[in-house]
Amino acid sequence: MVGRLVTLLVSGVLVVLLAATGWFMPVPYVREAPGPTYDTLGSVEGKQVVSIGGHKTYPVSGHLNMTTVSVIGGPGNQPSLGQVLTGWADPRVAVVPQELYYPEGTTRKEVEERSAEQFENSESYGTVAALRHVGVPVTEHVVVSSVEKGRPAEGKLHAGDRIKAIDGTRTTDAEAVQKRMSGHQVGDTVRFTVERKKKQVDVSVRTVKAPDDEKRPIVGIILGSDFTYPVKVTIRLQNVGGPSAGLMFALAVVDRMTEGPLTGGRFVAGTGTMDPAGKVGAIGGITQKMIAAEKKGATVFLTPADNCAEASKTRPDGLRLVKVETLDDAVSSLDALRTGRGKVSPCAR
Repeated sequence: MVGRLVTLLVSGVLVVLLAATGWFMPVPYVREAPGPTYDTLGSVEGKQVVSIGGHKTYPVSGHLNMTTVSVIGGPGNQPSLGQVLTGWADPRVAVVPQELYYPEGTTRKEVEERSAEQFENSESYGTVAALRHVGVPVTEHVVVSSVEKGRPAEGKLHAGDRIKAIDGTRTTDAEAVQKRMSGHQVGDTVRFTVERKKKQVDVSVRTVKAPDDEKRPIVGIILGSDFTYPVKVTIRLQNVGGPSAGLMFALAVVDRMTEGPLTGGRFVAGTGTMDPAGKVGAIGGITQKMIAAEKKGATVFLTPADNCAEASKTRPDGLRLVKVETLDDAVSSLDALRTGRGKVSPCAR
């Protein structure tokens, strides 16, 4: 009898120890939780988050808060099984497979660098869309975004080179570059005229066949865009990543460059990617961003149209969702909220 009791006691202790060990065992998931919000009309360390030089500016009021998601997990920092289980039970938290953030074969450093690049693009594209909205002229340039390792362009063309012409024919956008390239055969030599460090340089590069099409000639460059304009826009925000701040940056620029406070003194928050033409794109973590905004005091939340279905299901009480597809939509809806005239598009399930 005593032996049986000892056996049961030892077994119970082992079960507890195994459970405790399992509770703290790292697992390949990522936790998404509400993150900080930042007022794009406000200041950081005594300096405006968004400041403008070379153009008349106007007083602003209220808030235009961009929202973020706090991400816990990834290579070298995996959450424990216990954190994942408690996350699944918490309506404020989303638990997703690690590979959604860290695809197989990528390092934490690579993901962080890509996130930082996306954030820089959100600043650039938001600024360009805003300047175009208020009528400031913007010139777009086609540039070498990156050079593929081991390809003919390596060491000849460089990231940041502005492509001005190919074989003497002027190129003003990526489509024109691709059209000129398609007129060549594999093995041909292509003459690029580029602007580099304010100097014009001719560079000859021999083409090779594309890995997915042996008849398509390539030199091994990825194309991108940069922009010039007669206004200086400075955005001061550090340690934030991802592409989803574009809309709120654009609105902050518009607000400072147009007469009359855009928010009418309201606490407005929102999210959404922005392209240079002013189109708003969907983002991840919409539920966590709404929770963060409502907790901070927001009463209006600007929501990308493609996120509306999910947002409508998880909207915190007291938060009005406004559907936006473009920067123009967002400005028009804020005008309507402020004046009581015009249409405000709600999010529908």
